[in-house]
Amino acid sequence: MEAIISESSKVNEQKYRENIQNTIKDNFVFTLKSTCLDENYHPSSQTRLTTNFANLARGANRQQNLRNALNMINNRFNALAHLDNPKGDRYLVELEIITVTMSIGDKNGINNLPLIEVLKTNIFDRKTSQRIEGIAGNNFSSYVRDYDFSILLIEHNKNKSNFCIPENFGDLHGKLYKCFVSSATYKEHFKMSPIICLSVSGNKTYTRTEYQHQVLGFEYLQDQYSITDEYFSKMGLKVRFFMPPNSVAPMAFYHSGDLLADYTDIGLISSISTMETFQKIYRPEIYNANSGAGKIYQPSLKHEDYSLTRVVYDREERSRLAVEQGKYAEEHFIKPYQDILEQWAAKFAN
Repeated sequence: MEAIISESSKVNEQKYRENIQNTIKDNFVFTLKSTCLDENYHPSSQTRLTTNFANLARGANRQQNLRNALNMINNRFNALAHLDNPKGDRYLVELEIITVTMSIGDKNGINNLPLIEVLKTNIFDRKTSQRIEGIAGNNFSSYVRDYDFSILLIEHNKNKSNFCIPENFGDLHGKLYKCFVSSATYKEHFKMSPIICLSVSGNKTYTRTEYQHQVLGFEYLQDQYSITDEYFSKMGLKVRFFMPPNSVAPMAFYHSGDLLADYTDIGLISSISTMETFQKIYRPEIYNANSGAGKIYQPSLKHEDYSLTRVVYDREERSRLAVEQGKYAEEHFIKPYQDILEQWAAKFAN
């Protein structure tokens, strides 16, 4: 009897997969959900708990954590947007958490799988009572990225003397991202392509150039590409490094198109103020150091001359959850739909 049930299950699974493969369309269907990130925010069941804002929103100090972080963002924004802003309180940054799920095939296909989350900035001008659209991207997070870095990359290098990158590392993730940002769904909700703002790499050296942007600050050049740079290049993103005015370290700005021409100054300020705040909280050794980066700069998390913010952040939990969520992606997405994803990826590449 068990053998008959097992054989029947295999037949049903095969029919299910054939049905999926026969109904694959040119692109995935994406669904967006927006959640306000304010001091009353509680992470939803679909939120990746490794995200900076989710980490802050748990525990006994969750509301004070969020309030302090949001105050830091607004203070930094007003300091950068100082023109016609004598009291330093003209602008208020409003943050949205954009959760993206995807489906493929018909109603019997793959439905509502969590894909990525980004932060969208909007700016409220108290003087004119107008809301100004900011930039999407910022705090980018992805279940597939967790799988790639926390599961696949580690497993690939287990018991190896020399660190190396798996073949086709990041290919699927890059295609999923490019499919999303080129989709009608993205274009319906956002006017500009995303900017993803991350910390500089702790094992690279950065050299300051003579170029200075009015908002982004001094540009730095990196001595060589990092794994993250290569990974994000498969998403169609280039990287430039800038240290904004009164910052102490450069940040990495991943973008498509022209970083200097495609975005407004106020939009760039919203990304800088948001992500620099998170970096001060998450990596104070680099971004809340008591002295600024010099002409030649080597960031380090072992740096001891830095100040702590008034925001509690659990870095150990973040690292642990990255592994757990990587396993989740492997069990619920990568393994069950590997053949379907490979077929889709090959079709997308063409």
